[in-house]
Amino acid sequence: MSIPGHHDTPLRVEQTRSSGLNMESVRRWEELQVDCLVNIFRRLALDDLTLSVPFVCKCWWRASLDPSCWRFLDFRSLDFMPWSPFTRSFTALYRLKTLSFSHFMRLVVDRSRGSAEELIFPLSFGASIQDLVYVSIKCPRLKSLALPDNLMLEDDLRIPDLVGSWRDLEQLEMETKPSSFLRVIAEIGRNCTKFSRLKVRGLIDKEDAKAIVDRMPQLKHLELSKSYLTKDELVVIISGCRKLERLIVRDCLGFQADDEVLRLASRITRFEHEGSKLLDDYGYETDESEQQTGFFYW
Repeated sequence: MSIPGHHDTPLRVEQTRSSGLNMESVRRWEELQVDCLVNIFRRLALDDLTLSVPFVCKCWWRASLDPSCWRFLDFRSLDFMPWSPFTRSFTALYRLKTLSFSHFMRLVVDRSRGSAEELIFPLSFGASIQDLVYVSIKCPRLKSLALPDNLMLEDDLRIPDLVGSWRDLEQLEMETKPSSFLRVIAEIGRNCTKFSRLKVRGLIDKEDAKAIVDRMPQLKHLELSKSYLTKDELVVIISGCRKLERLIVRDCLGFQADDEVLRLASRITRFEHEGSKLLDDYGYETDESEQQTGFFYW
């Protein structure tokens, strides 16, 4: 983001003089109404809100503290490695020796003051179950959540209770299917009446397909790309999720979209299945025993 400076540049002063305008009539950036500034800042990414905006002037800093500027928290777009430009800039500006994801996340979440509606965790760096617990307490109004994919097994088992605490949750993304997936689905079905979007990747078996159908009657968008998914499970989902508007099953292994599948999916507004195939690259079909034991790699 390019932030305008506090003072008029020589070019701007010359342009003002040549146009015949009174210098006092020229509106300075720092003199914008706070509600106008907030309306602009709420559209910015987290790096702009923390590295640029607060250091322009006191007015911009105060406006950036409005909770509505922190409703959409995308941590996945930031690089928290110690040598990254973001980390180096942040530690320099805030006079810190080091920066951890947890420290930054808590700063940002606290600024939201409970108003955050969308939160995207980084995939594989820094996020812990303690961070997820903190978010469950401080962000009770979440509507959209994208989970990290590096949680330990014992932490994985805590996901269902945490997810079920967000009563307004409408969308959940899981890059890797957790071992507690069935419980997650059950908690969503029990507590999240507005839930309509799910993204998950992994081995989708019969129980998973049935749970999605039974527990998520309002599901409109479902993405299972790069999963192991057989035609039988796909048919269960297509036939059972009657409100589906978008079904994305690209690059899956275990099925090909034959005439029967295409006929059943014809009522779905957007059905994307490109790249899915029945056999792997060696010409072998992954069997049921491999599916159940988890020996499936993409």
